[in-house]
Amino acid sequence: MHKELPIVRTPIALRNTTQSWQRAGKRVAFIPTMGALHAGHLALIEEGLAHADVAVASIFVNPRQFGPGEDLARYPRDEAGDAEKLRAAGCALLYAPDLETMYPDGFASFVRISGLPDVLCGAVRPGHFDGVATVVTKLLASARADYAVFGEKDWQQLAIVKRLAADLDLGTQIIGAPIVRDADGLALSSRNLYLSPAHRAVALALPKALAHAQAQLRAGAAAAPVLAEGALTLARAGFARVDYFELVEGETLANLLSPTPGARLMAAGVVGTTRLIDNIKV
Repeated sequence: MHKELPIVRTPIALRNTTQSWQRAGKRVAFIPTMGALHAGHLALIEEGLAHADVAVASIFVNPRQFGPGEDLARYPRDEAGDAEKLRAAGCALLYAPDLETMYPDGFASFVRISGLPDVLCGAVRPGHFDGVATVVTKLLASARADYAVFGEKDWQQLAIVKRLAADLDLGTQIIGAPIVRDADGLALSSRNLYLSPAHRAVALALPKALAHAQAQLRAGAAAAPVLAEGALTLARAGFARVDYFELVEGETLANLLSPTPGARLMAAGVVGTTRLIDNIKV
């Protein structure tokens, strides 16, 4: 009979545990999540343990990064199931604060990064990355881990978190972990649970369009027509909305006319009522 994963629910309990490990000479990796864990999240634990001696995960569905009409109320939640998955993956501790702990009465602060949140997903979801930056800053300040691991699927979020950790001297090294995909090529996401079989078939156009555009750009094709073709491909495949299909500089997210080292193809759109994002290195 295995022991259950220890769970703490306050910043001080989290900090006391991580600092006790660090005083014992252990390096700590922290993996923030919103739960509904899948193999992509568990790969973040694996990545953390490749750099550190112990891994700590958090689960908090952050209301401040959901806009009006988004899926906050129906976002999947299964703390007990998630805790078991984390334990099996080698995670040593779960931090699962409640809403009042994260945003107590009178909470009036937020963190905003200039520039990076204003493009791509940020242009479509105003205020989203202010909510992300605020909660990530709080989590990193509480954990005080040596490393924190974020998935590359949300490349814009990763760029923003790297920027804020450097700017605010948080003392935690941010690590990006490669995208994990299903056998059919679709990037793993908690929101994939919303897709009907028919909508999942439509969604597969996203990784295929990115891979096709990648091949064209690597063969020397001009970016503008390649990007236009990519967006049109998604629309024709049945996407209800295509938010963007762009080539950007990996760190600054500035639009590019041709590939440069570190460039990423970024795409997002809606299938049925489910918004999907994906990206690929050029």
